[in-house]
Amino acid sequence: MAKVKSLADLRKMKEDLQSKVHLREKGDNYENLVQVKVGMGTSGIASGAKEVFNFFVDELEKRSIEGVVTQTGDMGYNFAEPTIEVTIPGKEPIVFGNVDMKKADQIIESYIKNGELVEGILPENYDKIDNK
Repeated sequence: MAKVKSLADLRKMKEDLQSKVHLREKGDNYENLVQVKVGMGTSGIASGAKEVFNFFVDELEKRSIEGVVTQTGDMGYNFAEPTIEVTIPGKEPIVFGNVDMKKADQIIESYIKNGELVEGILPENYDKIDNK
């Protein structure tokens, strides 16, 4: 546990704890939130997935979009890294490939905010476990 040496340290600890509580509260009700999963396997990270992850975290908050951004392993689309899966409440998930900051911004503005599809959607090439 870090020692509190000043009022600024105490405020910083308070902010950190509040953000963790907020994240936990959002996690309990995630099905009503926009969900963004970023593929953070080795090839995803090498292709820039970490930067894309941070961009989504920052931009969803800046734009007051209630959502949760999580990392996941390899999604099986190594040819199209970085890849993300976006789930809007009440809709099926959509996977986007070759996502850079420009594409991430377009996904937020067009798809998440306005429901308009954008280029870069990857076709589903697998069966869901429930279908087997």
